[in-house]
Amino acid sequence: MAEIEISQINEVTKTALLAHGASEGVAQTMAHAVSWSEARGNRICGLYYLESYCQQLVTGRVKGDVTPNVSQPRSGTIEVDAEYGFAQPAFAAALDTVTAAARGNGIACLFIRHAHTCTALGWFTEALAKAGMIGMGYTNASPIVAPPGGKTRVIGTNPMSFAVPDGKGGVAMMFDQSTTSVALGRITMAKAAGDSIPEGWAVDADGNPTTDPEAALGGSLCSTGGYKGWGLGLMVEIMAAGLAGGTPSREVKPLKAPEGAPHDLAHCFVVIDPGVRPDFGAMVSGLAAAVAQDDGARVPGRSKVLLTKVNVPDALWEASCALTKR
Repeated sequence: MAEIEISQINEVTKTALLAHGASEGVAQTMAHAVSWSEARGNRICGLYYLESYCQQLVTGRVKGDVTPNVSQPRSGTIEVDAEYGFAQPAFAAALDTVTAAARGNGIACLFIRHAHTCTALGWFTEALAKAGMIGMGYTNASPIVAPPGGKTRVIGTNPMSFAVPDGKGGVAMMFDQSTTSVALGRITMAKAAGDSIPEGWAVDADGNPTTDPEAALGGSLCSTGGYKGWGLGLMVEIMAAGLAGGTPSREVKPLKAPEGAPHDLAHCFVVIDPGVRPDFGAMVSGLAAAVAQDDGARVPGRSKVLLTKVNVPDALWEASCALTKR
């Protein structure tokens, strides 16, 4: 393992993306998103994705030099055509517009369409919270989850995120989680390491519980909490593929495959102005204080200490650096 500064990860990511055809602005935004994930210990959404980003820029599966098109068909509805580029620059292009709409209406929706995967959904909702808004985010992915009791993949890991402002330009609470017991990347990492996985994470192709990551990859992931998580996964599917107008999970091709048509995903964000309730900030502070009565307990995302250095597997760091020299 190599101990790498987050600032180095940011620079290597930006340089690699520029070398593979991304524009300056896109490379800068994506480098921030990758290093943001690494600083929070979210390896799956960090450097782990860089090689596929670069490969897909070269093949044209993701466009790295497009300008997102922001429109406002209704006072409380903001739509962004990502032009088959990355989701993060599309979101950045619409952030001011959607926060203004939420302040004017009390609530607004942001739909990002024709986009690549958003990887860490918390990157988006945190930005909304720092802008003073409550942010809820939904996105879907390639099919890897069968219904409880079934074996046919219908939806993806379908993450959701929720972030709350602290009234001071920071974040009072934020979570970002898949609606499965574990993210798909945890399974692939276990397979690469030759490790088994806990029972309850996945089922094999016949719908039987398994601790073998290879069998899990040939089967399905389990929804967190069984039917409860399955319902949440379906909710996310309806918000992202239905309301935002994206591709249904069952038709989404593997997210990291170098070649193929653009993924054409959509991402849905509900943005609420907490200013509609004058005592909102006091309520959230009181809730956090109640949680903090027990040592070691905290509200998700609150007072999180960000990493300035992270341990990166040697092979991953060498491969990442090599991408800068194309």
